[in-house]
This record gives sequence, C-alpha cells and structure tokens, in this order.
Amino acid sequence: MARILLIEDSPTESAVMTQLLERNGHEVMTSGSAEEGIEACRRERPDLVLMDVILPGMNGFQATRALSRDADTKTIPVLIVSTKGMDTDKAWGLRQGAKDYIVKPPREDELISRINELLGA
Repeated sequence: MARILLIEDSPTESAVMTQLLERNGHEVMTSGSAEEGIEACRRERPDLVLMDVILPGMNGFQATRALSRDADTKTIPVLIVSTKGMDTDKAWGLRQGAKDYIVKPPREDELISRINELLGA
C-alpha cells in the first residue's frame, strides 16, 4: 500500500480516482489546488503524487517543477494525469520533472501498472 497525494480540482474526478486507488489498496490524500498540494506534499511526504495539469491558480506543470526542484520533495515521483494529451504536453510535463504522464481518463489497469512501476512494486 502506498500513500498517494492526488492534486485534482474536480470533485467528481477526485472521487473517481480516490475510489480506484483505494480499491487497489492505496491510501489517498487529496488537494484541490497546486498550492495546497505542494504544502500537503511537504507536510505529508506521500510515496507518489498524481498531478492534474489544469488547476486554478498555479497549473500542474508549474507545481511539478516546484516539487521536483525542492530539496524536501524532489525524491517523490510525480505522475501527471491530464486531459492534455498532445505529445508536446507530455514532453513538457516530463521536462518539468514528472516521472510519467498518462491521459485522462486512465484505464484502471494501466494507471495501477504505472504507479507500481514508479513505486518499484
């Protein structure tokens, strides 16, 4: 079981993702904005962050960059989960420090497989 921080502003998407992750044995914490998510990440030290891109205020690319450059959080893998599915979006997300990028809506088996790879499970 991993402790996963989900940074997602849509309550519906957040509920669906939380159910999916919990069904697969993970503990889930949620944040509705990038700024809250960064603070939660520093405070809670999750095993993994699932990051939306389109967020109010700071976007997910900016938040990923902030987490990957912060000495306290740079070892926590970020998996971007976004509706932005262009190759350029994926490339940009990885350049910001994300370890992987998956397009919404993710298939459950694919998402869990990617999470397990990042966690070394």
